[in-house]
Amino acid sequence: MTHSFIVGRMIDRGVERDSIVTSPLFEIVIKGTLSDPVAALLEGFRVTEVASGWTHLVGPIPDQARLQGILSVFSYLNIELVSVNPVTHP
Repeated sequence: MTHSFIVGRMIDRGVERDSIVTSPLFEIVIKGTLSDPVAALLEGFRVTEVASGWTHLVGPIPDQARLQGILSVFSYLNIELVSVNPVTHP
């Protein structure tokens, strides 16, 4: 399984320090395009629009809660989901 590395901040016994957190990468494909405010909600994702009218988003999804949050935003905004796939190569 391929993972990306994200530098995060951790607080350990009151001391803040940098840490490396690994999260699996996923590709989310939607129909249409995203506005800048919606794209800004997807921090850490690379957004690529393709000629077919689909938008590909690739980024880390550390857990089910993050995935459900993203899918909830799309549902609320009536953004049509095409697919969600793990990225097997960097």
